[in-house]
Amino acid sequence: MKLSKGVLPQLHERDDLQLPTERCMNLPEKVLQFGTGVLLRGLPDFFIDKANKQGIFNGRVVVVKSTDKGDTTEFDQQDNLYTQCVRGMEGGKKVEANIVNASISRVLTAATQWDQILECATSEDMQVVISNTTELGIVYIPETIFGKTPSSFPGKLLAWLYKRFQYFNGHPDKGMVIVPAELIPENGTLLKGILHELALHNQLSAEFIHWLQNHNHCCNSLVDSIIPGAATIDMGYEDELLIMTEAYRLWAIETSNDKVKATLSFAMADSGVILAPDINVFRELKLRLLNGAHTLSCGLAYLSGIATVKEAMSHEDMSAYIEGLLLHEIIPAITDSTIRQDAAVRFAAAVQDRFRNPYIDHRWLNICSNYTSKLKTRVMPILLQYEQRMQQVPALIALGFAAHLLFMKNPNGDTIDDTWATAYAALWQEHSVEEVVKLSLSNTQIWGRDLSALPGFGRTVSIMLKALLKEGVSPYLEKVAAEIIIS
Repeated sequence: MKLSKGVLPQLHERDDLQLPTERCMNLPEKVLQFGTGVLLRGLPDFFIDKANKQGIFNGRVVVVKSTDKGDTTEFDQQDNLYTQCVRGMEGGKKVEANIVNASISRVLTAATQWDQILECATSEDMQVVISNTTELGIVYIPETIFGKTPSSFPGKLLAWLYKRFQYFNGHPDKGMVIVPAELIPENGTLLKGILHELALHNQLSAEFIHWLQNHNHCCNSLVDSIIPGAATIDMGYEDELLIMTEAYRLWAIETSNDKVKATLSFAMADSGVILAPDINVFRELKLRLLNGAHTLSCGLAYLSGIATVKEAMSHEDMSAYIEGLLLHEIIPAITDSTIRQDAAVRFAAAVQDRFRNPYIDHRWLNICSNYTSKLKTRVMPILLQYEQRMQQVPALIALGFAAHLLFMKNPNGDTIDDTWATAYAALWQEHSVEEVVKLSLSNTQIWGRDLSALPGFGRTVSIMLKALLKEGVSPYLEKVAAEIIIS
């Protein structure tokens, strides 16, 4: 049997399922969502569904399918219901939950149902717009918003907002709270600027532009959760929309506006939604502790013969390296008046839980993609802050750089997905180890500055790289881990 409203009565006896009530499936449509992907269904729609089941937000989601690929058949056949299987670790313990999500009321395709989408703008109940149209979605395309369906996400949103402005005669209370979830910094600020520019391009009235700017709130947001997507979990019924998500979840939304906070009342249902006047602290914690640890560990783990992140956490030496990296080098580098020590330590513990997740096969080789640019954006600021504060070389970070150089030497003959792969290959063919380290670290085209000028850093990387080559990666990692454990 396939999941649908008609099947729900047959599932009520199961204690392993969180099911929606009939009330949840008849709530008014309050949210317009651009995107059908697993990130939105696994995070924002999860929070909305949870709040609805608690009687807090009491609103459902109209989803706009913007791409021409595929159709909405899967949603239609299942009455827009889908199963969300939460699998992960919290506090070192396994977490499992199965939730039938009823947050979505309908899915409309922009190419063929644009009139119905615009009709949603005339609803008294509509309050919130959310989106995830990938990093390429929030772009300015000078196009008309009249007539045919606009091609860009900002064009579609502006046309929808203009329809709402016209229908409600520019009433101040009919503006929307707009929360983009695209994985780019300052996503709300960027979207607001593009909407303004596009309104000018379309020669819209000064009254509309005033309403757009002053009565609609574009909030910067940060989403953080690993959502592998479709999963082969036997629920005893058919569900083509089933997704798996990790236990950790964060949706940080930047606002200090009381009206916006009241509108986003689903935040009260789960501690994973955070409304704060500044979300940069959450971005920094994620970028440095989660992403930074991933990047510094990927080459070392892969060259040690460790295939996945979860395997690394059950590998005594690699897990010691990761813990030491987080606690002894990254946290001392990033904590200040903005990021408290206790918050960073808690986040580091959550990172290790997430790395241990037995349900997710996150492969180190995939994490090594764009290795060099990730080191620059995620790790270089940590390195510079540590050197400046501690006046010494961060040994574990140096080992991460040494492993990066060895990975780029490509001893396993892999196809390396990195812009600088050819340049590194040439370095290794033509130079000694010391020269490879010196020339790579001093390459300002890569790093934007000369890293070889950092006192002792280049020498430490050279010593470690020679040891990796001479002793082998696993034996040398064992020595390093022993020193971490002793200290």
